[in-house]
Amino acid sequence: MSSCAYSLTEAAEHIREGRISSAELVQDCLARIDELEPAVQAWAFLDRDHALKQAQALDLQRAEGKALGPLHGVPIGIKDIFDTSDYPTELGSPLWAGRTPRRDAAAVARLRAAGAVIMGKTVTTEYAYFHPGKTRNPHDRERTPGGSSSGSAAAVAAHMVPGAIGSQTNGSVIRPAAFCGVVGFKPTHGLIPRNGALQLSRTLDQVGVFTRTVEDAALLAETLTGFDQEDPDTRPIARPPFAAVAASEPPLPPRFAFVRSPVWEQAEPATRAAFDELVATLGDTISEVELASSFGSAVDWHRTIMEVEMAYNLHRDYQKGGDQLSAPLRKLIERGRAYTAVDYLAAVGGIAPLNEALASIFDEYDAIVTPAAPGEAPRGLETTGNPIFCTLWTYLGTPAVTLPLMHSEAGMPLGVQLVGRRGNDARLLRTARWLVTNLQGKGRRPRKGQSS
Repeated sequence: MSSCAYSLTEAAEHIREGRISSAELVQDCLARIDELEPAVQAWAFLDRDHALKQAQALDLQRAEGKALGPLHGVPIGIKDIFDTSDYPTELGSPLWAGRTPRRDAAAVARLRAAGAVIMGKTVTTEYAYFHPGKTRNPHDRERTPGGSSSGSAAAVAAHMVPGAIGSQTNGSVIRPAAFCGVVGFKPTHGLIPRNGALQLSRTLDQVGVFTRTVEDAALLAETLTGFDQEDPDTRPIARPPFAAVAASEPPLPPRFAFVRSPVWEQAEPATRAAFDELVATLGDTISEVELASSFGSAVDWHRTIMEVEMAYNLHRDYQKGGDQLSAPLRKLIERGRAYTAVDYLAAVGGIAPLNEALASIFDEYDAIVTPAAPGEAPRGLETTGNPIFCTLWTYLGTPAVTLPLMHSEAGMPLGVQLVGRRGNDARLLRTARWLVTNLQGKGRRPRKGQSS
């Protein structure tokens, strides 16, 4: 087996124990990229020599007996909205072509401190919004990989790297992870600092990770969490033990709340059928729960916040280079400039009450189960798909993870999204690992060709 097929946790362990070097792993990943990149096109910038030099330097550190970080020697893909001091950061826009930052984003700096090899920059949609980049879905090259973290999801799905980071302002981690059949994890808003990353919306922007297992997502996210004085939404708290908790057994079997959400009418027939079967498979461990009518306003409130804050943050680019922005992005900015202060404050003011309204659900259930997307990845590359099943949870800032547990009749992945209480990220990951283990490891998977 080529080492590029190792999970992130396996790769870190093999390097730490000396069974493989970082240089060997990076070389295998580069060979995989050479094989598939012409068709998948996941990378915005890749310097093979620089990636290998990083790996060789990390191998030397190990040989010299120096302390090893939890990701020592493991290659990680970086969405091209995170500043990197040694690679261009172009935000998916011609306005920023050739831009080379002077320092790393906080998330990138933490990856380096953990010993990761910064493999390269993965494709993002324009300004991490809807206008697609060049990336294609590894499962079907005629379908979208989702967005905006298109390249990160595709690179992990294609075994080009064992892990990658992305961001979510609406559905930009969970949706592409679901479409590409990998694990996508978006922690609680404010857990991972965003300093040095493109700011679209302080209220909504959240950093997330892509891996092939829940354990890997826990390890990667854990290295990124923590206070940063340049991100006012982070707090000085102890680093959550994501990896240890995710690997542990729950004291009691988890209970799940199946939430169709106020946008259930947008779920495609295949998704409805798959979730009916999932609920039947889980039996008495899951109950259907209906959200209060007040949750029906969340999509509009999210849109208000996103459009106002994006209009504010992209004002300079709109003023100086609006003719080089895509038509959808220009229209969003123009809508954002037209809202009243009352509209905006009402939208922001809805976040806390709706989170409080979820408390009774999370008092009784360990996680909410809901679709990650309306259906399988759409055919065509003109759009990145509909993020509507992510919108509510991004608006609320709750932790969410999508699991590649099912697939459509066409063989495309269908993601199962689990949502947890704000701040209960480790418990959510433990519940997610339990679900994967019990559905896949004990033969209790949905039937009729819908489980992967």
